[in-house]
Amino acid sequence: MKSYDVAIIGSGPGGYVAAIRCAQLGMKTAIIEKYSTLGGTCLNVGCIPSKALLSSSHHYEEATKHFEDHGIEIPGDIKVNLEKMIGRKQAVVDQTTGGIDFLMKKNNIDVFEGLGAFKDATHITIEGKDAQEIEAKKIIIATGSKPSNLPFITLDKERIITSTEALKLKEVPKHLIIIGGGVIGLELGQVYRRLGAEVTVIEYMDRIIPTMDGGLSKELNKVFKKSKCKMMLSHKVQSVERTGDDVVVKAENKKGEVVEFKGDYCLVSVGRRPYTEGLNLDAAGVKMNDRGQVEVNEHLQTSASNIYAIGDVIKGAMLAHKAEEEGTFVAETIAGQKPHIDYNLIPGVVYTWPEVAAVGKTEEELKADNVDYKVGQFPFRALGRARASGDLDGFVKILADKTTDEVLGVHMIGARCADLIAEAVVAMEYRASAEDISRMSHAHPTFAEAVKEAALAATDDRALHV
Repeated sequence: MKSYDVAIIGSGPGGYVAAIRCAQLGMKTAIIEKYSTLGGTCLNVGCIPSKALLSSSHHYEEATKHFEDHGIEIPGDIKVNLEKMIGRKQAVVDQTTGGIDFLMKKNNIDVFEGLGAFKDATHITIEGKDAQEIEAKKIIIATGSKPSNLPFITLDKERIITSTEALKLKEVPKHLIIIGGGVIGLELGQVYRRLGAEVTVIEYMDRIIPTMDGGLSKELNKVFKKSKCKMMLSHKVQSVERTGDDVVVKAENKKGEVVEFKGDYCLVSVGRRPYTEGLNLDAAGVKMNDRGQVEVNEHLQTSASNIYAIGDVIKGAMLAHKAEEEGTFVAETIAGQKPHIDYNLIPGVVYTWPEVAAVGKTEEELKADNVDYKVGQFPFRALGRARASGDLDGFVKILADKTTDEVLGVHMIGARCADLIAEAVVAMEYRASAEDISRMSHAHPTFAEAVKEAALAATDDRALHV
């Protein structure tokens, strides 16, 4: 029987990063993955493939709607070759997952293909290609999550689909109905709207991206409406039925009326749930909570002290970069170091265009906590760089403590916000004030100037360019 210092079950961003860090710290490490490719949901059917399609569809939209404004004329019709677009997406996925294979070899990490299950707290049985039993002093659960569903919806994975199937459709839908106005539904909705599909988003709450700051929700809703997406807020889905190639969704609006929507595809995007099936957690003495999550303490230890859990299987935002931080945290904890994670400073991003990004507290949270705060906001359309590129939608909003001026939250929607948010994370890690950011030189002309201007606006309302 092979023995290891650490074994990780699951090879997503949390799992493979944990494995690499363990190996760097001198531990003999193994990783177990039930699928034939490493990388988990994120690399195979999540973050990476969705960004590839978002990029391709963005190029198409630019060519059909905006090239002429730049004096670029393309003779003839511009057409979508969806098969080739999906093929490019898969090539990006293959290259990325292949990169994880390389990293495992580079760091001398043993990879086992098969379903890992606990025999007890220190032994794992593997069923599948590399069937065997291994032993490990420490074990990390990093099995991620799966798409959630509503109890009355039958997913046939042909017309009534999840995000996994939406990433490999054979045709552009005529009318794509999306249940759920969260990150995944909006990103994939924008992909297919750009490619010509009619898109209807049905959201139970009174706003899209409901966990983010209300200002971002309102602005992104405007963007989607401008692209002629139908945004049906405060609608409770009651049924989803397929007849042939048609899907009919019935929902109750806030007036209590039942509204019917008919399309050829329905994407069910109502969140994700922890994936723990087949792990045999009871055999290891690992407890779960009533939400199906693995219970952990502040060190990310489970009820079995030698077993840890990270990423989507535990509480907190289901984000790849959160899982990565936790993977590093656990590896360093096992090695006797004293790492830390500030969960308030894990940024959230929506990769639509314009992009949406945030870190720290929302206005709603500050009000609920009775925090006395001030707001500085600056519109992208006032930036020279935004006018030069034609990316005028959006704003940057900085929330700062009214007494100390410490930045408490940064919320932005606009071009390149997925990258710009890193500046806010760094500032908040160092407990920066709005004035600190306002006095830093930002290159001109850039989108980043919106961050400086928002900080100026929060500092005695003295933005320069509005």
